[in-house]
Amino acid sequence: MKQRHALRQKGSSEINMTPMIDIVFILLIFFLVTTSFVKETGVDVNRPSAQTSERQERGNILIAITVNGEIWIENHLVDIRAVRANVERMLAENPEAAAIVTADKESTTGLLVEVVDQARLAGISNVSIAAIKK
Repeated sequence: MKQRHALRQKGSSEINMTPMIDIVFILLIFFLVTTSFVKETGVDVNRPSAQTSERQERGNILIAITVNGEIWIENHLVDIRAVRANVERMLAENPEAAAIVTADKESTTGLLVEVVDQARLAGISNVSIAAIKK
């Protein structure tokens, strides 16, 4: 009689881990889907301020111009001659994309105009310039 009782206890000591693993994967998927990711240009830019600035949520293509005239797209330093090709490539991936140009307030206006022009030549009609709200 004691042997049967010992066999029952040995078989019931296992814990089924499958439901717990399923719950952990479901929570992981939930947090990945509900998390909003912030896109950044990859460099720090001192943006100018403007009283009429508006928050724009749909900027898929971020272009940054630093104080010393460097142009950054997707954390890559880009020459002015390559801006159009990079924007065309990104526009092919997302045809509804809008561009936001973040220029340092000490950067030259001529370079800003050239970058906006290259983005429009690439096919983007909605090109915005980033500023800080006063």
